Amino acid sequence: MTHFDVVVLGAGAAGLFAAMRAGQRGRRVLLLDHAEAAGKKILISGGGRCNFTNTGCVPERFLSANPHFARSALARYTQHDFIGLVRKHGIPFHEKTLGQLFCDGSARAIVAMLLAECSAAGVDLRLSHRITDLTRDDRFRITTDRGGFTADSLVLATGGLSIPKMGATGFAHDVARRFGLKLVAPRPGLVPLTFAGDLLALMQPLSGVALEAVAKAGKAAFREALLFTHRGLSGPAILQASSYWQEGQAITLDLAPERDATALLLAGKRARPKAEPKTILGEFLPSRLAQAMAALHLPPRVIGEVGDAPLKALGALLKAWRLEPSGSEGYAKAEVTLGGIDTAGLSSQTMMAKDIPGLFAVGEAVDVTGWLGGYNFQWAWSSGWVAGESA
Repeated sequence: MTHFDVVVLGAGAAGLFAAMRAGQRGRRVLLLDHAEAAGKKILISGGGRCNFTNTGCVPERFLSANPHFARSALARYTQHDFIGLVRKHGIPFHEKTLGQLFCDGSARAIVAMLLAECSAAGVDLRLSHRITDLTRDDRFRITTDRGGFTADSLVLATGGLSIPKMGATGFAHDVARRFGLKLVAPRPGLVPLTFAGDLLALMQPLSGVALEAVAKAGKAAFREALLFTHRGLSGPAILQASSYWQEGQAITLDLAPERDATALLLAGKRARPKAEPKTILGEFLPSRLAQAMAALHLPPRVIGEVGDAPLKALGALLKAWRLEPSGSEGYAKAEVTLGGIDTAGLSSQTMMAKDIPGLFAVGEAVDVTGWLGGYNFQWAWSSGWVAGESA
């Protein structure tokens, strides 16, 4: 078995960064992945342009059973540090909405940058290696279908369960269990929500309709685009809220943010009594949605003949439409995995397991999940960096 100081399992965002940093410290590093290419999820992210960080990265925008756990890593390797690296490599980028930074060109530039940094740091990258066994005595022993390796430090960077078609597996969770680390129950995050029965019957004809809305789940509220689908609701507002939603709970939608829907309906009734309600609604809602809401909640009359009470009731509904999802689209459509390796068993300073010297866990494998918009990449860079500093 060939010996390395550090073996990093998983050549995604967090693994590449951990390997790079450990290599820069002069450690002999092996980076292993079962896929035939490194950084596959990076390549598909942000519509192929990689939303690589967010200017607004603060710990409050990450979910975890321990909301303070991410603070240390995020402070030690910040979004500004990563932006500096992108600039150093001459990769042009731009800010979209809400602090989201994207490559002007392809996400391939970010993968090429990470591979170049790993190469310069002497990292030995080996792809298409399937791990068949993993044990620990005085050192870690990694058996693959293409030979065996030993290491003083082992970094688990194999991600979560989201997007299985990209090769995602529960490998990190299995290894954690094998070494006695606890897990916070994993579930899909940043995922479209599905509906059943009458709600689905209402939504299906609206498939493709998009609008700005506020989606609330629990105490969290997000104002972004909402999209009706043939199975329910999607769009950034819903993806964000989904991470805070628990099965059996309702979500609440404000379909007219910063507008008084009741006042608009009553004013429309006074100004244009001969207009159809869907026409008045269509002044602040997409036409298909306006038509559906009018048909469902108002009598089939011109608005001047509709009483104030039903208009007020509809106005209130548009500001706080309470809906109970039947479920979500699951890991196939989830951008991230919530839960994972319990942070209670890890050092927030180094990402090392408290009871297993030399074992580190980083990125999506850990119970830290960011908002949509570059936060999860920043967690990968930050957690990978601090692990690489100590591995």
